[in-house]
Amino acid sequence: MGMKDAIKSLWRNGATPPVAETGRAEYSQGTEGEGAVPSPREAFRQALRERLNARMSTVRHKVLVMSGKGGVGKSTVAVNLALGLARRGKRVGLLDVDVHGPTVPIMIGLEGARLGEGENGLLPAEAKGVKVVSIAFILAADNTPVIWRGPLKMSMIQQFLGGVDWGELDYLVIDAPPGTGDEPLSIAQLIHDAKALVVTTPQRVATSDVAKSIVFCQKLKMPLIGVVENMAGLVCPHCGGAVHVFPGGAAERMAREMNVPLLASIPIDPTVAEDADGGRGFVGREESPAAQAMQRVVGAVLELK
Repeated sequence: MGMKDAIKSLWRNGATPPVAETGRAEYSQGTEGEGAVPSPREAFRQALRERLNARMSTVRHKVLVMSGKGGVGKSTVAVNLALGLARRGKRVGLLDVDVHGPTVPIMIGLEGARLGEGENGLLPAEAKGVKVVSIAFILAADNTPVIWRGPLKMSMIQQFLGGVDWGELDYLVIDAPPGTGDEPLSIAQLIHDAKALVVTTPQRVATSDVAKSIVFCQKLKMPLIGVVENMAGLVCPHCGGAVHVFPGGAAERMAREMNVPLLASIPIDPTVAEDADGGRGFVGREESPAAQAMQRVVGAVLELK
């Protein structure tokens, strides 16, 4: 299914496709208030909001994996969190909202997959017990760029939340791109009971930006599950010893000063990259220190009420 066909499927049933927000409702007759008739565009938006709320009402927990810094391993954490939850027998969805750099399909073994079509909306691809949606599933080719501004990204996220038949889920894990811009803001505005998991690496160059993500959550009143420190030392594949590649201590200090739990420190392990490229996920490697640390993150999410 190409992008145009997928979007048409999301906007089926005669609804008018959305356009950039005007900041106010529009009415085709009379004035706003009693007796006014919403315009087709406003009626569509209202119907989409209602459908999105109905879809999300069947998802018990929504977890946004985010970071103020790029390259810290958000997608790695998101994919392995979803796989770890599925291994515990939970019903899990994984939504990739990194519109410009979707890598979740590669990491979970769904490269080249496409969304299906069902009676109640688009159907997620599935792998290893996880339902997965990514914009990569509707691109013409792997190297097709998505050249969009904010309103279009917001609209697509709305469609992926409300136009996809997720079914009943225990957890929906949402992988966001770096920063505190359109994508995480859209999730915060569209899913009012979402909770955040913030990913960092050990050095101050990372935590100085990651701290902004924590403040972002505080300002938007999005509950924080905790901080995950990724790439916390290198595990030697020969002797098992740890080599601290980055200066340490900044992640722990940031978490303490901002009163956020530091859930786990995941070491660098060559098998993590190998499993990501191979679409396997490393969380199932019980003997791996990285997998053991990731299981602590899974445990913290399982404790959500």
